[in-house]
Amino acid sequence: MNISESASHSESVREFILLGFPCSREIQVILFMFFSIIYLLTLMGNGAIICAVCWDQHLHTPMYILLGNFAFLETWYVNSTVPNTLINFLSESKAISFTGCFLQLYFFFSMGSTECFFLSAMSFDRYFAICHPLHYATVMTGRRCFSLVIACWVCGFLWYLVPVILISRLPFCGPNAIDHFVCDSGPLLTLSCAPAPMSKLTSYTLSSLIILLSFLFILISYALVLLVVLRLPLASSWQKAFSTCGSHLAVVLLFYGTIMVMHVSPGSSHFTSLPKIMTLFYAMVTPLINPLIYSLRNKDMKKALRKVLEKFKISLKVFGSRCRRNVG
Repeated sequence: MNISESASHSESVREFILLGFPCSREIQVILFMFFSIIYLLTLMGNGAIICAVCWDQHLHTPMYILLGNFAFLETWYVNSTVPNTLINFLSESKAISFTGCFLQLYFFFSMGSTECFFLSAMSFDRYFAICHPLHYATVMTGRRCFSLVIACWVCGFLWYLVPVILISRLPFCGPNAIDHFVCDSGPLLTLSCAPAPMSKLTSYTLSSLIILLSFLFILISYALVLLVVLRLPLASSWQKAFSTCGSHLAVVLLFYGTIMVMHVSPGSSHFTSLPKIMTLFYAMVTPLINPLIYSLRNKDMKKALRKVLEKFKISLKVFGSRCRRNVG
């Protein structure tokens, strides 16, 4: 991204201050403990899904391969922001370097874009499996599923590259305080010493396009699924279709409901605390809830997670016995 060269464009700013959540030291420590628990639970939940998909042969299907990649994405999504946020809770300076800020901006938005592509791919997979079941096995082969996964990752990481480069090349002369807990494009554009209409337009356009187009694609996919499901004669078929699609639709509504308020709604910037609350929700709360939604509503995933838990218990027993032997 040539960020190191772009740093030379700023005359005085070599780092930014992430104000985060201004409060007393005691509250900062409490928030640190609270967010640390959320962070660990998120890693454990998504890590369990990844292990289940990798270890259980019955889950080596396009639906669960996409889900496994989605869980892997969620782990890195929280890692792009939460560790630095936790450090800032206990830090006095709350500073982040110029390069570190724009790297965080790039990875945070790239992960968000990749999530939009994966949610679209998952909805397409469910549409094809339910609406065209006879052709699903021949169309959604392992090679095509692999190509779809690679396309999601590549497109996601290329989507927001241009706005990040444009913003990083703007002059930053001071002040350098960002009223947020992450490096976001909006506050950075506000801190620029020069007007940047092209950077603002590019950033807003690409953010709105990926959110609205992917959300529209998902809605159309599930509308078609609903039409097919309503024609099914058996109630058991209805239940099976809704159980596989319901969890995914719940994740879609949680994720898109918050990012639309942040990046599409033009009036969201009038409330100073809203960006923090919305970002906190889709950057930390949603990745925590997603594994619960997928595991609670999916029988195959429940069985696979039980197997993962059994293997983990066996590994702990083996490790404990070896430790006792070494001590003895």
